[in-house]
Formats: sequence, C-alpha cells, structure tokens
Amino acid sequence: MPLTLTLTEGVIPAGQEKELFRRLSEAMLRWTGLTGNPFMTEAVIGSIHLLPRERTLAGLKEAAVAFVEWKVPPIAFVDRDVQIGYIREATDLVHAGSGGRLPKSRIWVNVVHAVEGTWGIEGVAMTSDQLVEAISQAAPK
Repeated sequence: MPLTLTLTEGVIPAGQEKELFRRLSEAMLRWTGLTGNPFMTEAVIGSIHLLPRERTLAGLKEAAVAFVEWKVPPIAFVDRDVQIGYIREATDLVHAGSGGRLPKSRIWVNVVHAVEGTWGIEGVAMTSDQLVEAISQAAPK
C-alpha cells in the first residue's frame, strides 16, 4: 500500500522524515490488524516529498503543511473506527514530529481507494478476494 508523505521543508527536523514514514506505516498496519503480516509489510511502499515553503499552500497563501496519503485496495480502511483512529494517530504523529510547531489544521490525512481488481503487485492485477487470500496465506501462525 503506497504512502505518499508530503511535507514543507523544515516541518520535520532534517533527517527525521524516514522515521515519521516508518511510524505512519506501522500505525496503518496496526489499525488495519496487519502488524507482523509479511505480505502486507512488504507491500508498504511509498515516497517522501519535501517541498520548499513557496510551493506549499493553505488558505490560498504560502504555508507550512503536511499531507499523509494512502492508496489502498477497496477492502482497506472501510471500518469507521479504523478511519477515525488512524487519522487521529497520523495527525498526532506529524504534529509531534514537528515539535508541535505545525498546527493540526495544516496536517491533512486521506485515503484513496483503488478500483476493484486494479491492485497491482508484481505485475498481477489482484482483486480484493485475491488480496485477502495472499494476506491470509502470509499470516503469522
């Protein structure tokens, strides 16, 4: 599940971006009940984008911001408690990572669902049923 973490430069101390990415990913696996699942752990990929302040906006003007965006299959993040809990925790992680300097109102977390059957891993377009099977087969015993 790709995570795109986009930050205004300086929001997180330089060099701490990968740690924040790791913590956001671990929280996602925990909230979705997949901590320790080798298939899902390997499927967590992503990128970190650091943009200069003049390239990030809020309220139609330059501002420091953070965006946490997951792209997931249709079966992920469907439980309302998971949605609420993860978004709260992810916002708190970014806020804490900024040393409390970035207001929570400038931290946006969202989840984008892929169209059913278009979840591609290793060149294979997987359906939700196929993903569930792969996750189940890799589940720790």
